[in-house]
Amino acid sequence: MSAPKKLFIKTYGCQMNVYDSERMAEALGGQGYEETKSADDADMILMNTCHIREKAAEKVYSELGRFKKLKAKNPDLKIGVAGCVAQAEGEEIMRRQPIVDLVVGPQSYHRLPEMESKAREGKKVLDTDFPEEDKFEKLKSRPKAKRGPAAFLTVQEGCDKFCAFCVVPYTRGAEVSRPADRILREAQDLVERGVREITLLGQNVNAYHGAGATGDVTLAQLIWELNKVDGLERIRFTTSHPNDMQDDLIEALGSCAKLMPYLHLPVQAGSDKILKRMNRSHTAESYLRLIERIREARPDILISGDFIVGFPEETEEDFQATLDLVEEVRYGTAYSFKYSTRPGTPAAERPLVDPAEADERLQRLQALLTRQQREIQDSMVGREVGVLLEKPGRFDGQMVGKSDYLHAVHVADCDRPVGDLARVRIVSSGTNSLGGVLI
Repeated sequence: MSAPKKLFIKTYGCQMNVYDSERMAEALGGQGYEETKSADDADMILMNTCHIREKAAEKVYSELGRFKKLKAKNPDLKIGVAGCVAQAEGEEIMRRQPIVDLVVGPQSYHRLPEMESKAREGKKVLDTDFPEEDKFEKLKSRPKAKRGPAAFLTVQEGCDKFCAFCVVPYTRGAEVSRPADRILREAQDLVERGVREITLLGQNVNAYHGAGATGDVTLAQLIWELNKVDGLERIRFTTSHPNDMQDDLIEALGSCAKLMPYLHLPVQAGSDKILKRMNRSHTAESYLRLIERIREARPDILISGDFIVGFPEETEEDFQATLDLVEEVRYGTAYSFKYSTRPGTPAAERPLVDPAEADERLQRLQALLTRQQREIQDSMVGREVGVLLEKPGRFDGQMVGKSDYLHAVHVADCDRPVGDLARVRIVSSGTNSLGGVLI
């Protein structure tokens, strides 16, 4: 029996890419590959790329340049580029970096085994189609290996919103929802392999409308079905769009026992003028009223958000409107970035805000968000929370896990195993985590 080949996957960007990387590894497992944590001893390197961050493509080319030395030492090494940069750049990747053997877009991962075989024959392979078949159904899992206590599960892909700054509709395609029965089957499989918390993923996850036995199923209806799965203790979902936050999902946040009190709901800006320029299709007021309704349903919910600062034509008055919105909402955590141009998007043709001014605004926003995050984190001291234990900590007897509110918690003098859902009293608040003791 031949020795297994080594597969190294480098994953960039979002949780969906993490999920996709796991499935690509499973697909190539049938080709005799086992994952390795080092590119140095790999027989195949896959870069699962993200196109959201600034200069994403250039970073990929830079990383490929570093892999040239490995290819020189091992001519049989195969190098592939997957993900959103692969979808956007296509043949250009092979032209600029001839060391690349295959390029595969996000919707074609189920074709990887066939592509790998062709690459082994010395062919250059490109697949950035949007095939009609369900890639997830085509992907075949390896024998049921144990999993960690928390896992991602993609339920929806693509986006129909066409925000002016975003490449997702062009790299991931139109909104597509997976059938409900396939999601439930995969969730059951994950639970059987040791998973106790599942995060449902989608570019617009709350736009989910997968086929069910009697018609389309909403995200809330899917969550209620997952709530019945024995052994599954926690459910989360991300990322949501304000326009798709339906009544039944708000109700589920308040009444579904396994649905955690955490919601990532990006607003991007607080100025209606800028929101319109972004093609966000909601206003600051409608977003604030939505937050009110969600908090009425679940008063203790932790709200997370995304912000873009320095969007084309943003004035100081527009930016102040964003600060005002942040003050009113009070975010438990948030992600904020300075606008950077994405070629091919509508905003790419518009005049930029002065970079120094955008930098200064970003610093002010981040200072406010950091203060809010710390205040909310400090308010957890003295409270009792559930903590899903995920791994041993740095100190003897310490375990680390995530609270109901997605805070990292270090639990002292803990004799519970990984995967246990423990009741913990929070006794301290650090820079980015909490300290607790078992109850």
